[in-house]
Amino acid sequence: MTEAPALIGVWKQLVGQEPAARTLSTASTAAARIIENQPVAPGAMTHAWLVTGPRGSGSATAARIFAAALECSTGTGCGECPGCRTVLAGTHADVRLVAPEGLSISVADMRSLVQTAARRPTSGRWQVVIIEDADRLTEGASNALLKAVEEPPDRTVFLLCAPSDHPDDVSVTIRSRCRLVTLRTPPPEAISQVLVERDGIEPERARWAASVCGGHVGRALRLATDEAARQRRATVLRIPTNLRRPSDVFTSADQLISAAEADAGEESKVRDEGERSELRTAMGGDGIGKGVAGAKRSAEAAVKQLEKRQKSRATRTQRDSLDLALVDLAAFYRDVLVTAARSGATLNHPDHASEIASAATAWAPDSILRRLEAVLECREAIDLNVKPRIAVEAMVTTLRQG
Repeated sequence: MTEAPALIGVWKQLVGQEPAARTLSTASTAAARIIENQPVAPGAMTHAWLVTGPRGSGSATAARIFAAALECSTGTGCGECPGCRTVLAGTHADVRLVAPEGLSISVADMRSLVQTAARRPTSGRWQVVIIEDADRLTEGASNALLKAVEEPPDRTVFLLCAPSDHPDDVSVTIRSRCRLVTLRTPPPEAISQVLVERDGIEPERARWAASVCGGHVGRALRLATDEAARQRRATVLRIPTNLRRPSDVFTSADQLISAAEADAGEESKVRDEGERSELRTAMGGDGIGKGVAGAKRSAEAAVKQLEKRQKSRATRTQRDSLDLALVDLAAFYRDVLVTAARSGATLNHPDHASEIASAATAWAPDSILRRLEAVLECREAIDLNVKPRIAVEAMVTTLRQG
């Protein structure tokens, strides 16, 4: 069988996503032909795309790379021209990125974005709108977006990113007007390779991080470079075998919540301080001399609004971090289950193989399933806005009882 050609240009950044990269590359070539008023095959390029895939598979990265290829002066995503470079750097005038900082994307934000998207592109190519976490659109925001997708401007492309095309994540009416691109979970070999070649990680550490990250490229990098992240993961994975006494329920719940808070806090701290400093400087709030009192008041009011948004973002980041810890827990019980069944399936936590084997011997299959279901129910409860501590304590109680 003939081997598929290697990806080049911006497409090399799509880790382990060769089929999706080729689909989007073909579309970007068709888009360039449209700009040049050349004929293209029907359906080769469309105005709305839905990029789906498991968390960490790189749907937002795929959307940004596709946007770079659309703005590329060669039409192939060369990675070298000003169009490619400015899109990837986040500074291109015709590419709008919506990344929800809170738990949802509001209708006001979407209406403003739709108005902007209706303008002609300043570069003469495409106006591109990237909506990360499109599953966080409120009903009103979805309706506002639907109107734009139904009657799109000539040179506007909408790129939506979501975990799946299920109606719970993206409304059927929006989904029916988008072309679907499905990403897969990147294989550990591809993740390890990019950590070594792109980030300079030592090969053995890269292989370990790739084997335990659950296909999440960003998390693999963090585990490979951050000792605190490795310690938090170890803390979470000690919970299943440390539930011996009733008091361990509350201790383990505290550990799980604290690990998520610490993870989210580290992620937010530097970004928050930088944003506040930049805002004060931009509004003259750090100035001295006569006539600056008004600027200081305006700057402080703007900072308060910024801090409100940052608080909302911190809540979301903490929940995302907690969900990642719960995914690790669910993967542990899954590993116990496949080990007990002697299926030979690859473990999600190969570095904890001995603990997994001991649990597979000690726990009955129905008990393992109840524990796994408790973790999944906890994730669902938090998604439905149950207070995280209440949901986690209920879950850990079931984990102890089996």
